[in-house]
Amino acid sequence: MTITSRDVARLAGVSQPTVSRALRGDARVSAATRERVQRAAQALGYVTSEAGRSLVTRRTHRVGTVVTDLANPFYPHLVGPLHDALEGHGYRMMMFAERSDAALASERLVDGSLDGVVLMTSTIDSALPAELTRHGMPFVFLNRDVGEGSGDAAVVDNTLGGRLAATLVADLGHRHVGGIFGPPDTTTGREREYGFRLALAERGLAVAADAVRHGPFEFETGHRLLAEVLAARPRPTAVFCGSDAIAIGALNAALAAGVRVPQELTVVGFDDIPMASWESFRLTTVSHDLKEMVAGATRLLLDRIEAARAPEDSGAREQGPRSAPRRVVSVPHLVERGTHGPPPA
Repeated sequence: MTITSRDVARLAGVSQPTVSRALRGDARVSAATRERVQRAAQALGYVTSEAGRSLVTRRTHRVGTVVTDLANPFYPHLVGPLHDALEGHGYRMMMFAERSDAALASERLVDGSLDGVVLMTSTIDSALPAELTRHGMPFVFLNRDVGEGSGDAAVVDNTLGGRLAATLVADLGHRHVGGIFGPPDTTTGREREYGFRLALAERGLAVAADAVRHGPFEFETGHRLLAEVLAARPRPTAVFCGSDAIAIGALNAALAAGVRVPQELTVVGFDDIPMASWESFRLTTVSHDLKEMVAGATRLLLDRIEAARAPEDSGAREQGPRSAPRRVVSVPHLVERGTHGPPPA
């Protein structure tokens, strides 16, 4: 026998529409009635039909999250707060982690199973944001975007973060500086490198061409490339890494090579992931508030979702899919731990 909402209504002594409103958390239903309905549903073993609810509300209460860079330990620490923020607003998070082209990804993202999309690892040349816009799918960039004006975004001021790292290195007296920067096809990689180079130039310093390397935001990047950076002449006494994952890889490579940190080499990272504070690393890094960034992205996306579902003549349409993109920018700060010091005498 299939239990329906009408059975719940009879047991709770309310109408069937009241059952529907109570179980979806409608504020028009009193707390006492909501509790009575929930007890009746539990007693009967009633499970709401998400498909039926979607037909009525034109919503699935599901948000897709696109993450293609799972080798970067930064993203697991971002996914958790995002899941919690969306769940707090009644949304389920679905993750899309495969590396696929925009056409395939957009087909899966706009098939009617999602209310919105969070893009976390977009590259500058990605066609996916334009595809989502073309289909009228609400979306938001989180942590990185594809350039200002391409869509709502909650990001950190990466240029400022790069400047903070350069200022520390210059103030310590380093004159021979290297960099293991992130991928040049990402805004995070480009902006952090730009800020670092700009602040050094303002001090009359520069990163030597043979002391620069680029790579994915992964442990292996720093571990593999540090030796190449240190082979430059004069040998760098400080290295700025485009992420903590890269920096931790560089620290391991330095340890294996017998290079003492910070006595012989200063290493600075970016992101302040939990591993950065471990006693085995004590990484000096550029930090930013992940929860603040996630809260900003959630707010921007839910505004777009509400606007997309609003009637054409509603004022909410002002924040519809075609309105001007908005940005929430988190301000970074430097966290000084144990991997920085003056250059060796």
